[in-house]
Amino acid sequence: MKTFLVKSARALTVACGVIMAGTAAQAAGEGPHVERQQWSFSGPFGQFDKAQLQRGFQVYREVCASCHGLSYVAFRNLADDGGPGFSEDEVKALAADYVIEDGPDDAGDMFEREGKPFDRFPSPFANEQAARASNNGAYPPDLSLMAKARAVKRGFPWFVTDIFTQYQENGPDYLYGLLTGYHEAPEGFEVPVGQYYNTGFISGQTLAMAPPLSDEIVEYTDGTPMTVDQYARDVSAFLMWTAEPKLEERKQLGLGVMMFLILFASLLYFTKRKIWKDVDH
Repeated sequence: MKTFLVKSARALTVACGVIMAGTAAQAAGEGPHVERQQWSFSGPFGQFDKAQLQRGFQVYREVCASCHGLSYVAFRNLADDGGPGFSEDEVKALAADYVIEDGPDDAGDMFEREGKPFDRFPSPFANEQAARASNNGAYPPDLSLMAKARAVKRGFPWFVTDIFTQYQENGPDYLYGLLTGYHEAPEGFEVPVGQYYNTGFISGQTLAMAPPLSDEIVEYTDGTPMTVDQYARDVSAFLMWTAEPKLEERKQLGLGVMMFLILFASLLYFTKRKIWKDVDH
């Protein structure tokens, strides 16, 4: 018994040491740290703010689309349930603003036509080489799944608490932190040529993308503040939707399943009590 207690105490000490080390590393700034933000779609009952998604799409279209594609999103998806809530007529008009390469025709040649709702957003560049040539060798990634692809992993013990708090917004949290993380480099820090200092970048302290946002760069018509902070929040929310367009449907289904399981478990319990109440245990 004594040996068991000693081993248990040692195991508990090691576990506490790991937790404290992880906490200290986060506090000291070692490794990526993303500050949690408030989102309308967070939590088991969260939903997208349609007005915010529409503003975020506006930011993407007027700022981000010049370098970044959205190749997994079709124009008609903007009218889907749980999305930005555009009407079919708005989607048709929006798609018509784009030129889509199609073909081949009967002669075997490619041709251009105006976009249709079933088309996907075209890439701003013909190929990767053209993209790199226009961006000093850097390749602007497609943003369709960026809110999931750049979701920062949280170490122990945070990933354990995230299970109970239902924290799944580390992707948009990171995107917001990146877009608002441009600052002047501290004294003594040398920024490489063609790079920009950013405290929110998880792969280093500098990156090739120039600060894309500035105050009043996109004109909002609904009275929302036209600031870098607001632009970053809106486009991050929009990119969360492009990465998980069925988020609301998934949460509603999950809630229904949980309610069913609770009801089913209750019925099983009372059935067991009814059948076995006269049997000695």
